[in-house]
Amino acid sequence: MVQIYTDGSAKGNPGNGGYGIVMRFNGIVKEFSQGYRMTTNNRMELLAIIVALEKMKTSEYPIHIYSDSKYVIDSITKKWVFGWVKKNFKGKKNSDLWKRYLLLHSKFDLHFHWVKGHAGHPENERCDYLAVLAADSSDHLIDEVFEATKESGND
Repeated sequence: MVQIYTDGSAKGNPGNGGYGIVMRFNGIVKEFSQGYRMTTNNRMELLAIIVALEKMKTSEYPIHIYSDSKYVIDSITKKWVFGWVKKNFKGKKNSDLWKRYLLLHSKFDLHFHWVKGHAGHPENERCDYLAVLAADSSDHLIDEVFEATKESGND
């Protein structure tokens, strides 16, 4: 089994943001993070899961994903996102990321778990630290879709 822990952060929401990922498999632990100059917390929460899945080199093992984002966990486990597809994401934010997630969803045996944030869960705390550090860094990428839709007023 692969364990993936994720968290997202945004300063100002929207503002500088980042994600943190901790991946565990067979005694090996890998960490990833990245900051963005203008984004939202929900985008970073979802992007963390997407990036983690994109880093997977095999679909042979079940993947357990742990996140403190009710937005992401509920959207997937309560199958809301699949209803949004039928309506072409009309009126839904972050459709670019949800579509990117859906390209990965069917490739893996995914199991989602919500964990309470800032409650002492070691991996969640580590992901939070990585996400905040990335948001505070000077090495930001541009969340191009978010910035373009914000400028046009469509998101």
